[in-house]
Amino acid sequence: MVCEKAPAKINLSLDVLYRRDDGYHEVEMVMQTVDFADRVFLEAADELRFTCSHPTLPTDERNLALRAARLMQRVAGGGLGASIHLDKRIPLSAGLAGGSTDAAAVLRGLNRLWRLGLTLDELAEIGAALGSDVPFCVYGGTALARGRGERIEILPPCPPVWVVLVHPPISVSTASVYARLRLDEVRSHPETPRMVNAVRKGDIEEIARRLGNVLETVTFALHPEVRRIKAQMIRFGALGALMSGSGPTVFGLVDRQTKAERIYNAFRGFVREVYLTRVCSLGDDVVGKRREVYGCHRPDGGERF
Repeated sequence: MVCEKAPAKINLSLDVLYRRDDGYHEVEMVMQTVDFADRVFLEAADELRFTCSHPTLPTDERNLALRAARLMQRVAGGGLGASIHLDKRIPLSAGLAGGSTDAAAVLRGLNRLWRLGLTLDELAEIGAALGSDVPFCVYGGTALARGRGERIEILPPCPPVWVVLVHPPISVSTASVYARLRLDEVRSHPETPRMVNAVRKGDIEEIARRLGNVLETVTFALHPEVRRIKAQMIRFGALGALMSGSGPTVFGLVDRQTKAERIYNAFRGFVREVYLTRVCSLGDDVVGKRREVYGCHRPDGGERF
């Protein structure tokens, strides 16, 4: 059996530059994986089979992970099969790249299972056909993404920091948020070069000051509770807070574990889905170590960090 971790991502910065002729938006984003993950289990089989632990997530061609498996079949050029099970923990439609990271994990996992010998660069190129966030999710860690998200520049690892994730019980459509975005009305854009410089210096306080996401104004207008969660995150003591992707998840960066636990517990008083985790690179954890994130999916008695 092959096991692949599929970590969630947050956006340390997200800027939209313009709408391209192909209908996509030109973006510039600093992206970061966190140690809160789905896991994909793959075994050799006569045909391609896909199952999922989440009761409402489609397991047909609407699922990006299954589409990734179909694509890898074509790349392999033969009738290779696999039994794939997705252990789903990342909330759906949360701005955390849950579908993209699952697809990336399938690409990596089938590459190992079928011994195709493809590099991460080759897998990222394949993943670009599936979705804009998939190439970054193939690599994980910390990276600058440009184009529609497929042009990846790997950055030095983000300095160690705790991350509190708050996912309110609402659903946000990424397509709808981008459709409502009016760039001529955007008053302030993230300073991406300064964020990249802060990451390169390993300055977590500067990283927290440079957090920015142009999509916040759209989602805040649609769902004012997301704005309130961000404001509460700062009041509770986070170094910085931001909505991830198109939302609705808000994350806070926290420098000390005790403070992070206090913020986590404060939000747990009125929001069901709250998670306490850390920034990570793709290889920071493996299935079997069972370092579980705090949150509503954390098993009772699970080992703390």
